[in-house]
Amino acid sequence: MKIQIKTPHAAPPSFVQVLKKTSLAFCGMAPLLLGIIGLVGLFEELVTPKMLASIFRGNPWTDTLTGTLVGAVAAGNPLVSYVLGGELLARGISLYAVCAFMIAWVNLGFIQLPAEIEIFGLRFTLYRNLLALLFSILIAVATSLTLGVLA
Repeated sequence: MKIQIKTPHAAPPSFVQVLKKTSLAFCGMAPLLLGIIGLVGLFEELVTPKMLASIFRGNPWTDTLTGTLVGAVAAGNPLVSYVLGGELLARGISLYAVCAFMIAWVNLGFIQLPAEIEIFGLRFTLYRNLLALLFSILIAVATSLTLGVLA
């Protein structure tokens, strides 16, 4: 019979130690985060719904891909996406394109890739963005088809 000797666990770090470590990590990432916030803010101010509407051509499949890619490059918050989506629909843009744009706008964000890679690592960021890109297209098509059947 084997006897196991239990060793005491190391004491968890104190609140002050954790606060110092977190503060140092935040200060290291702050310039990158401020740059990304600035880019997203500039994009939201400079790119109008009229400019976005001019990109779409009327073909549901190409508009879905275009909406996904433009939304991925643009990046923004959900509240703004609802307003932009309404403006695009009012301008006659297909539901496919608007759904794809709104989903990619919120879930993707190529502007934020450097920060995401820094925080989560390249592998995780790559997988997350590829899956988000694929599902943005699939969800936009499924939503548009479902609303077409229900209407």
